[in-house]
Amino acid sequence: MSDEATRLIAAAREAARNAHAPYSHFAVGAAVLLSDGSVVTGANVENASYGLSLCAETVAIASVSASGRLRDVVAIGVIGGMMDADGAATGSEPVRPCGRCRQVINEAAQMSRRDVAVYCGGAHGDTIARYTLSALLPDAFGPSDLGID
Repeated sequence: MSDEATRLIAAAREAARNAHAPYSHFAVGAAVLLSDGSVVTGANVENASYGLSLCAETVAIASVSASGRLRDVVAIGVIGGMMDADGAATGSEPVRPCGRCRQVINEAAQMSRRDVAVYCGGAHGDTIARYTLSALLPDAFGPSDLGID
């Protein structure tokens, strides 16, 4: 796998250590690569009012947007797994973004005019699956549908 994928998955694994997942016990980390090579991370944040929980991908993309860099998104790495007794994510199977996160990533993809690479990995293990956002969310609705470039 590419250095880009390895770097993003490693950063996502590190971010997952900060997951707040007391209800599902499923930790997720995400790492977003920007056009200048910098990486912004996020971890899932659950809430007792389940609908208010935030996915790692959404947290990372929101951080990118807060710094005014939404158009600079190049790729994203995502990992996840059940938490062990110490709160660390476990599992080797790749985890993919949920539908809501695919839509959030699509906003950045359309704003950046890139078919963002999405690298998916497990909490442990060497398997990294590579997708393009358009393969994960074909015919997506986004800014261009509203006349925004």
